[in-house]
Amino acid sequence: MVKNIFLILILIMLPVAAIADESAVNLKDANYELALLTGYGITHRGFGDTRTQVQTWDAIARFGWFLSDEVGKGSWYQGRHQLLVELPYHLAIDQGGRSMIGGYLLGSWKFTALNPLIPYIFAGGGMLFVDLGLPSMGSRLDFSYQGGTGVQYYIRKDLAFTLEYRYHHISNAGTASPNEPLNSSKFLLGVSWLR
Repeated sequence: MVKNIFLILILIMLPVAAIADESAVNLKDANYELALLTGYGITHRGFGDTRTQVQTWDAIARFGWFLSDEVGKGSWYQGRHQLLVELPYHLAIDQGGRSMIGGYLLGSWKFTALNPLIPYIFAGGGMLFVDLGLPSMGSRLDFSYQGGTGVQYYIRKDLAFTLEYRYHHISNAGTASPNEPLNSSKFLLGVSWLR
């Protein structure tokens, strides 16, 4: 199923990449970024108090505001600050099709010196409504923190393909008992548009 989802995503992204826009904005001048990401996640049993395996298909809509002009020109850290707002949907493929939905607020740094290859790092958190049916989680209203890294490859000055890894934690932050966390890795592919 996961392979089919990746194939569908690639088939959707290829025609988008073929559309040319000569008036497009570039990374150094962009005000914001729109992105769609999808991928696979799996919990790490035995990492912290995580005991339950949960595999997810993830779909994330992202809106990113650039908070600065390019900083550190000529240095290894040359780049731009970005504030990301994400709307995630996590479908638990091994928990009877149950799901999680919520919102994340993340800070990001894009390293711009290697354009068209743009590495980035990010961290942040948010809230999720969790409907996994796991009595070990204690609450349906949970919290998440996460951090990760990724790389974008710009095929046009305003369009990039994205490959991303993130460590992802979900728990009820001690607001209910029991409180088994879900500590997982997520591997995502996507497409981003600059505006």
